[in-house]
Amino acid sequence: MRHFTSITQLGDLNEALAKALAVKANPFADQALGKNKTLLMIFFNNSLRTRLSTQKAAMNLGMNVIVLDVNQGAWKLETERGVIMDGDKSEHLLEAIPVMGSYCDIIGVRSFARFESKKADYEEEILSQFIKYSGRPVFSMEAATRHPLQTFADLITIEEHKTKARPKVVMTWAPHPKALPQAVPNSFAEGLNMTDYDFVITHPHGYELDPAFTGRAVIEYDQDKALEGADFVYAKNWAAYEGDNYGKVLNMDRSWTVTTEKMALTNNAFFMHCLPVRRNMIVSDDVIESPRSLVIPEAANRVVSAQTVLKEILLGLE
Repeated sequence: MRHFTSITQLGDLNEALAKALAVKANPFADQALGKNKTLLMIFFNNSLRTRLSTQKAAMNLGMNVIVLDVNQGAWKLETERGVIMDGDKSEHLLEAIPVMGSYCDIIGVRSFARFESKKADYEEEILSQFIKYSGRPVFSMEAATRHPLQTFADLITIEEHKTKARPKVVMTWAPHPKALPQAVPNSFAEGLNMTDYDFVITHPHGYELDPAFTGRAVIEYDQDKALEGADFVYAKNWAAYEGDNYGKVLNMDRSWTVTTEKMALTNNAFFMHCLPVRRNMIVSDDVIESPRSLVIPEAANRVVSAQTVLKEILLGLE
């Protein structure tokens, strides 16, 4: 593996999950693999789990780690070619990227959707420039359209907790006061479509995702109906995708909040969320604090997903 921008690049999912569980069982087995190798992690957006888990994963592999927060101490970066740089941006990505590449062996990039241009977001302008100009293997630490490390951790978590070969997994939209990207739901849907699980997506009208990601999922607009018999409930907000509504909050219908009453419709389902989560908007206190909440094990598996991916990239460098 050279680049990792989509969960589909893992290849056979069962093999990838087996590799991940082996990494989890013996996290320090491959420390020699990363010796004298440097990971550069570049953040255009805030991070807690992604930064800590990916850095920990690299350290487990014996790597050196450099972290750059573009918004804290770096020159302001221009991203558009052809712009007359007479404003507050002092450096262009076209120079910055190859310079960054000269200081490291692998680059991780975190760059969210800007909601300024659907075309620019879905063409992954920032991430694609790093792949094109850095000369290094590049992996996504969440981009405009996908969050593959999160999805891999989600799939690992489901694999560890499922009690049947083909569980019912429901991804439900939930209200949020801000416009959030489609990256996590897109990526989760993409990952679930690699399984044979019973997969349902439920959301209000107007929140349809790109069909390229939803694939074979059943789309159900009645949340209560969708939740019936669910074994896993994955709650997430996302802004509208379609047409002129791209990036907009169409409603904050609190009836979609995941509550104890909603979870009672399920098959004693596990609750999942990528975090951070707006309590009592996305999910009620009692649900996220319940014994069936997997948000902490799910977050812990972010180290496992990142380490598995980094190991595969390092093996490709040999």
